[in-house]
Amino acid sequence: MTEITQGFLKKPVLVTGASGFVGSHIARQLVAQGREVRVLLRKTSSTKALQDLPVEIHYGDVLEPATIRAAMAGCGSVFYSVVDPRFWLTDPTPIFRNNVEGLVNAMDVALELGIERFIFTSSMGTLGFNPDGPVTEKFEFNWHDKASPYILARLEAENQMLAYCREKGLPGVALCIANTYGPQDYQPTPHGHALWEVASGKMGATLNASQPTVDIRDAAQAALKAETHGKVGERYIIANEYISNQEFYKIATEAYGNKPPKLIPLRLAYGIAWVAERIFKLLGRKDYLVSTTAVYLSDAFKEMDSSKARRELHWSPRPVAETIRDALAWYEQNENHSSH
Repeated sequence: MTEITQGFLKKPVLVTGASGFVGSHIARQLVAQGREVRVLLRKTSSTKALQDLPVEIHYGDVLEPATIRAAMAGCGSVFYSVVDPRFWLTDPTPIFRNNVEGLVNAMDVALELGIERFIFTSSMGTLGFNPDGPVTEKFEFNWHDKASPYILARLEAENQMLAYCREKGLPGVALCIANTYGPQDYQPTPHGHALWEVASGKMGATLNASQPTVDIRDAAQAALKAETHGKVGERYIIANEYISNQEFYKIATEAYGNKPPKLIPLRLAYGIAWVAERIFKLLGRKDYLVSTTAVYLSDAFKEMDSSKARRELHWSPRPVAETIRDALAWYEQNENHSSH
């Protein structure tokens, strides 16, 4: 394997957004490879997901280029996983600042310092829709009229990165990652939390929707494989099984001997969300999770074709049933620990 002898693998590696779900798993797998790992964290970030890892912490912010420069100096590769995931914000300014401006700052520093690999955690939300079958990387984004500011910020970020690769020679690779599930979900993510709530019998209903899923450990594995096998300026779909909520939660509740959740029809959910939005507006409430946008996105993404990642990155994800089982075992153990 000539690729593994690449010089940048011997240099320190920087993971930004390492307190988050994807970033912490990337850091974990890099440590397992015996790499020298640095992480860039805000002073306010939780370090729970990193507490057992021998990583060098640099405090800073992607909106402060001097702090990025200090963390990145001397590194061979950068794994960029900073994202402001608050899709429910009424004022999208911080989403664009963190998700677009922060990335541009990091790419500018990476070019200045001669970084050799820049692996960007993007989202399946940047892909176009294909009414006639599975989505591939070739589909240009084609749903601007329906996309929320959060999605448009993710799209703008990925477009900027690919433009930097084309025009400025950034050695970047983008990963369009599906809904991630799995262990060590310390935050927890909203969808991961819902998985645990349904499985443990605390939540008795879910939307009658379907989603592309991927194990968080397999998403991190794809990032590491992209570092050595990814083609510069390309994007890769990192999605495994497309599964209905009915099937997904059936696997989850069976593990605990609970009844599967009732399915709420999407039309009904839209109606409820529409009314809720009007009430929140009347009350002057700004940021709320119940929204027509959230209902739309819960079922917007269809089947995704990850054969390019399997072929070029040599990526092989595990079955979703294993992901659900491992995630639930972790939530259960974590809940028991935190309640004591």
